[in-house]
Amino acid sequence: MKKRLPPLLKLYRRGLSVLEPMAFSLLLWRRKRGLEDRTRLAERQGYPGKARPAGHLAWVHGASNGEALSLLPIIERLTQRGLHVLVTTGTKTSAVLVARRLPPGALHQFVPLDVPRYTRRFLDYWRPDIVLVAESELWPNTIVELADRNIPLILVNGRMSERSFKRWQKIPGFISALLERIALCMTQTLGDAERMSMLGAPRVSVAGNLKFDAPPPPADPHVFAQLTGLISGRPVWVAASTHPGEEEIILQAHKAILARHPQLLTIIVPRHPRRGADIQLLCQQAGLKAALRSQGLHPDRATDIYIADTVGELGLFYRLAPLAYIGGSLVPHGGQNPIEPAKLGSAIIHGPHVHNFKDIYTALDEDGGALKLASAENLAPVVADLLSDTGLMREMSRTAGDTVNKLGGAVDRTMMTIEPFITQLKLETRQ
Repeated sequence: MKKRLPPLLKLYRRGLSVLEPMAFSLLLWRRKRGLEDRTRLAERQGYPGKARPAGHLAWVHGASNGEALSLLPIIERLTQRGLHVLVTTGTKTSAVLVARRLPPGALHQFVPLDVPRYTRRFLDYWRPDIVLVAESELWPNTIVELADRNIPLILVNGRMSERSFKRWQKIPGFISALLERIALCMTQTLGDAERMSMLGAPRVSVAGNLKFDAPPPPADPHVFAQLTGLISGRPVWVAASTHPGEEEIILQAHKAILARHPQLLTIIVPRHPRRGADIQLLCQQAGLKAALRSQGLHPDRATDIYIADTVGELGLFYRLAPLAYIGGSLVPHGGQNPIEPAKLGSAIIHGPHVHNFKDIYTALDEDGGALKLASAENLAPVVADLLSDTGLMREMSRTAGDTVNKLGGAVDRTMMTIEPFITQLKLETRQ
């Protein structure tokens, strides 16, 4: 028996059906801005880009880079259990990163927009037996369609921030209708679990954060050796996953640090690689010589700023630099994931705006594996001091690695919890 939909959810579904032409216009607009893959736009409308493999299929979804990469251990475990895995993401960058690292038995597609006809077209073709969605991706039409088809939907690595919780409280019937259609919600923290339960999720458990178990990003050893030789003898630090407004701060800090470290090399890895040219212009305006990696350039002795505006190379630059500033934290964005540099031996510094990863940064700060900057003015003196104290940087990096390791185990707990669903699929095959 189908569960009744509240009026607001019915209105949402009907509204998106009526506005389907506008959804396609949105895709065209995003394509024009370079935000969509021109060759795969049909996938965003639910059309398949590849053939469906025979047998049981798990659909695993992570919206963008962090979510998708955190699911890699789960994807590998599912393939080891004999399931084919369809992995979907919503951004061009995540598609490139994930496709490079998928195990045999898994394939990638772009997720369709949450338009009823797009969703039905997608599900009619792929016919998933089980669906795993990461973090806070609650797409109403997709959830309703899966429930109507009796396909179990499991939320993994679930998050429910205080801010989202307060927003959802304004439409309690809407969110409870969605959460009650989810077979199981596995959250990162007890607080996430409590907030989801209060909003109406009937089946909630705490598994921990999958990102602690995700493998660190790889690096080509030949490229690493080449760049190591080119920057040998220079003090170097990396500003990773930076956002607009932060590069100006970083360039000012670079110029201030030169008084103590005249051979300084600053590596900037923008969160969105397409911003490389804009950052190069900022460097020119600041009187600094910059080289763009996307143009095939390497840092020479005259290079002040090396702009790594490429996809999937953070693992390389975390290995090259003993010190990493993690972006999105000196501007009110909410911070970026510090787990990867912690695993790769970087001492970590960050600004005050880290609410997207509050628990992780709190643990790192309390243990001494990361250092919080009170404001942008602290960046230059802190970087200069740390570059002068290699012993302290080594101690910070060791502590950060220990902190991340002790917080692991979410993959095992997640797989243990979903095992009954997989076993049921196997039993149905034998009947």
